[in-house]
Amino acid sequence: MTDIDEDPVLLDYPEAGVARLTLNRPRVNNALSLKLQALLSEYFVALADNPDIRCILLTGGDTVFAAGGDISSMADTGPIDIYQRHTERVWGPIQHCPKPVIAAICGYAYGGGCELAMHADILIAGESAQFCQPEIRIGIMPGIGGTQRLVRAIGKAKAMQMALTGKPISAHDAWVGGLVSEIVPDDQVQSHALSQAKLIAKMPPLAAEQIKEVILLGMDASLEAGLALERKANALLFASRDQKEGMNAFIEKRKPTFTGD
Repeated sequence: MTDIDEDPVLLDYPEAGVARLTLNRPRVNNALSLKLQALLSEYFVALADNPDIRCILLTGGDTVFAAGGDISSMADTGPIDIYQRHTERVWGPIQHCPKPVIAAICGYAYGGGCELAMHADILIAGESAQFCQPEIRIGIMPGIGGTQRLVRAIGKAKAMQMALTGKPISAHDAWVGGLVSEIVPDDQVQSHALSQAKLIAKMPPLAAEQIKEVILLGMDASLEAGLALERKANALLFASRDQKEGMNAFIEKRKPTFTGD
């Protein structure tokens, strides 16, 4: 069986409340084929609506995260065809997923792979991981948010340098710049990312969703608008059973059990 015949994305449930999506095109370094992108989008739609799932772990495995777009599917494609692929619709369910998403990154996160990683809320990178937007080297530019998310993550100067030179940056430089949340030894990436996902899955899901929504919306809002969003979201959580459970458990010195209500 060839790589093309296999499922390009694998879904499993390694812990209670955690769904793991693994990019599965190892022979082409997890190049983001149209089939892979469509299946990933479908999974995110389903997981967003699944009340049993509280955190999503996204990984490419132990060797590579994703080496970028599938160039063979684009080389002879015209502008109308590219436009009509409507990548914003395919990637929308990932961008707008209300649940926390953790990316476990080993090896390359290049091009579309880097753009995919930036959709995650928490990025755990191995010490040898590399991040790159090399599109300029083949005559194009980032097209799935690379120019927009990158500048918000690491600032104009570094984003310009990455996008205009096409050169990769190390995991350490990505961490210093704010692109990744944490660096761990390569052989600990998967286990550490899973432990983070397990921890988040035990948190009250309504609070987790509100925190994610307010942080993301607040990034492009004024400080006053962001603070208003925060106050309203915080007040809303006082209507939840999980708020009562969490505070009562704290007072009674026991571990809380959050149900998502």
